[in-house]
Amino acid sequence: MNTALHQTFHDEGAVPIKAWVNGVPLEDAARQQLRNIARLPIVGPWIAVMPDVHLGIGATVGSVVPTEGAIIPAAVGVDIGCGMMAYQTTLRADQLPENLQTIRSDIERAVPHGFVTVEGRSAKGNWVVAPNSAGTRWRPLEQRYRSLVDRHPQISHKSPLSQLGSLGGGNHFIELCLDENDQVWVMLHSGSRGAGNRIGQYFIEKARNEMQKQQANLPDRDLAYFSEGSTVFDDYVEAVEWAQEYAAQNRQQMMETVLGVLRKHLPSFQLTRMAINCHHNYVQRETHFGRDLLITRKGAVSAREGQFGIIPGSMGAKSFIVRGLGNAESFCSCSHGAGRVMSRNEAKRRITLGEHRAATAHVECRKDADVIDESPAAYKPIDKVMAAQSDLVEIMHTLRQVVCVKG
Repeated sequence: MNTALHQTFHDEGAVPIKAWVNGVPLEDAARQQLRNIARLPIVGPWIAVMPDVHLGIGATVGSVVPTEGAIIPAAVGVDIGCGMMAYQTTLRADQLPENLQTIRSDIERAVPHGFVTVEGRSAKGNWVVAPNSAGTRWRPLEQRYRSLVDRHPQISHKSPLSQLGSLGGGNHFIELCLDENDQVWVMLHSGSRGAGNRIGQYFIEKARNEMQKQQANLPDRDLAYFSEGSTVFDDYVEAVEWAQEYAAQNRQQMMETVLGVLRKHLPSFQLTRMAINCHHNYVQRETHFGRDLLITRKGAVSAREGQFGIIPGSMGAKSFIVRGLGNAESFCSCSHGAGRVMSRNEAKRRITLGEHRAATAHVECRKDADVIDESPAAYKPIDKVMAAQSDLVEIMHTLRQVVCVKG
């Protein structure tokens, strides 16, 4: 394995930063943000930076932040447990209808998404009445959630059940894709929705307040952290674990809804063994280099040796099913996507509707101005991102989108 693909840089008094960014841009603001994180006394032995790296709030998207005896809520973020799910099916490209618009429309009607209202089914992206299957998934989650809310009433969301099996907006999506053998895949991207967002926002603010009381000198107030051994640390870990489980169940519920739509339209098909449900915004305890660490992957995927993962491109670009190579230098991680090169506002200013339509001409998807911030030009070239991390993962399947549903 070639372990020389990363660059290393660090400041005096900070841990090293190992960055897999050969051939891809690393903006100055993101570099400074990484340096701020590297100066925290709880971080180490180093920070690993993925090729999709870009500026985030507090912590950099596309980074792997190991901490010892503490946890940084802003590094985990507010879309806790956000991640990907994919199923390979026995369907082939020639079994799809020539016009895929009806399938896209039916998925959009079936799955609550964005702030869209579908009479009798969804209201502003929430279920009007959650299906029984979502209720079944919610029952084992509910008691733990109520216990958390009792201790921290500010995290309460009006109805997590109403969003269990919903897509949300932004860069979340549902896609039908074809692999190199013209086999059909179903892929989707979403997280812990409003309930996870409430948890993230509340504990980020609580960490800031705790640090302020301690008069801690932080390079960025968003890098406030909880120390292990405190009640709030334990409560935050419990809340994050809950949100991560909710996110995984949310994806599973959506996937079942989408597969139900496809079974109404397409010939009888089976799901193969190739099924993946992975987080890319999360924290968990792991052992690396003989040390018990809390590994926060903010826009990064676990890539232990032999572990399967998903690296999506932007709408209209390729996506990849990968297998981890277990590179210890990256804390066994890889990128979670292509990574933005334009902010949402910049993309709306710079990308024309004509350019967006041309870039997505081969995909049945929205072509309107409201999704221009998700157009392929707003992201790094996915092929360069993959080349920069060839010592982190091997590509098992290359997927091209034919249907894309955006929130």
